[in-house]
Amino acid sequence: MSQEGDRPDEGNPGKSEDTLDNTEQSARKKIRQNTPSPNRGSTPEPSPPQFVSVEELMETAKGVTNMVLAHEIVVNGGLQIKPADLPENSLEKRVRDIVHKAFWDCLESQLKEDPPSYDHAIKLVGEIKETLLSFLLPGHTRLRNQISEVLDLDLIKQEAENGALDISKLAEFIIGMMGTLCAPARDEEIKKLKDNREIVPLFRAIFSVLDLMKMDMANFAVSSIRPHLMQQSVEYERKKFQELYKKQPNSLDFVTEWLQEAAENLASKAGPAVDDGAASGNMTPALCPVAVQNHAYLELLKWDHLQKPFPETVLMDQSRFQEMQLELDQLILMGAVLLVTFNAAGTALSGLPGFPDKLKMVIRVLLTGLHLPSFNLGETLAVLSEKVCAEVNACLSQHGFTPFTSEKETALKGQIQALANPENTVCKLIDSRIQSFLESYLASSHQKSLPGVPGGLGPIQKELEEIAVKYVRLVDYNKMVFSPYYDAILSRILNKEASPQL
Repeated sequence: MSQEGDRPDEGNPGKSEDTLDNTEQSARKKIRQNTPSPNRGSTPEPSPPQFVSVEELMETAKGVTNMVLAHEIVVNGGLQIKPADLPENSLEKRVRDIVHKAFWDCLESQLKEDPPSYDHAIKLVGEIKETLLSFLLPGHTRLRNQISEVLDLDLIKQEAENGALDISKLAEFIIGMMGTLCAPARDEEIKKLKDNREIVPLFRAIFSVLDLMKMDMANFAVSSIRPHLMQQSVEYERKKFQELYKKQPNSLDFVTEWLQEAAENLASKAGPAVDDGAASGNMTPALCPVAVQNHAYLELLKWDHLQKPFPETVLMDQSRFQEMQLELDQLILMGAVLLVTFNAAGTALSGLPGFPDKLKMVIRVLLTGLHLPSFNLGETLAVLSEKVCAEVNACLSQHGFTPFTSEKETALKGQIQALANPENTVCKLIDSRIQSFLESYLASSHQKSLPGVPGGLGPIQKELEEIAVKYVRLVDYNKMVFSPYYDAILSRILNKEASPQL
């Protein structure tokens, strides 16, 4: 169906992710050298308060909006533009439906006049023409000429005035051109258009499919621009943030507090510094800037979003960190349930193909809505314990093993229900091992060999690694953008920590 290679190539969004990763790493040094950055020796001195005009504020807001959009395209590999879905009973939807109905009713009444009036129909053809032309690439000269010739509005008006306009023939051409330009995924919608013989419903359907084609083109453009934008986005975001910083000199206060807390927590875990006889001012390995940053990013997965302001440099990704935080909370419970279950059942069930996945599906379904205020964890775990015991006994019987005794079943149910306690030892163990794994993954993110999954996390290894990949990519990108700011702040914090107390 396609002509001149006109269809968007949905299967070729650009460079592969591996290529992008290599591009990021090779560009890292160049980015640091060529982009505007604050003083590296210390945190920039705050400027006195300044009054700004409304125009300056609007321009800043526009810059932030553009930065957020660029960031979203780069970070969110699955970004898709979707149609606005208005709530069913909302005022906006009612108004839109009323206006649309009035328009199409008017078109239908015009076409039923004797002789028919084509004023509205010609306007629609004009809109369709502009939309079709917008889909063309610069090299599509023949298609552009064909559209302009057949959908010549002046000629169509003359035909209408002389009673010679064949609206069905125009619709047929439009549908054929849409079939030429649409993505393969829209072939079925185009086929349905060809079967529609009523003019008004047909034009309504044409506009509906054109809207889908617009989204296809927009999503293709996003996927096409992502590899190129990746190379520019670090410099762009840092520049935009620097512009914002100049207007709001205190825009690193929460970042400073965040890194200060991370340094203090890491120092307390490392214990007292060891005097190795080195010159004054040297830092202990535990308080090197990279370790502090990694620890700070781990803290974002435990953040109290209702009580503590989020650091300014990661504000655009707050929702992503929240989402990962929720996923990890669910994963901790899943890992704990699986650990106590397989400990009770022995190694026989854990090695059975498909059984761990079946249990995980049951757990995941019952833990849906874990963070909603209405969710009752105690009641859910009670139901879950019954379901797990039933699945375990069924599987044991199916494979020729002795089912649980009532005493063993009661003990397993009690262990699962005890996971509702925040201080539960099993949950804390799973949580600790997940944190250790993420910390190791983060520390080795630029190495070929990645850390192994700690003991007890095998059943949730796949889910954990999926989260780890998203998490590390997000952290690494944020570091690339804001490393000059972090270096400056940590230089002051850590040198102060390492200086001798007088």
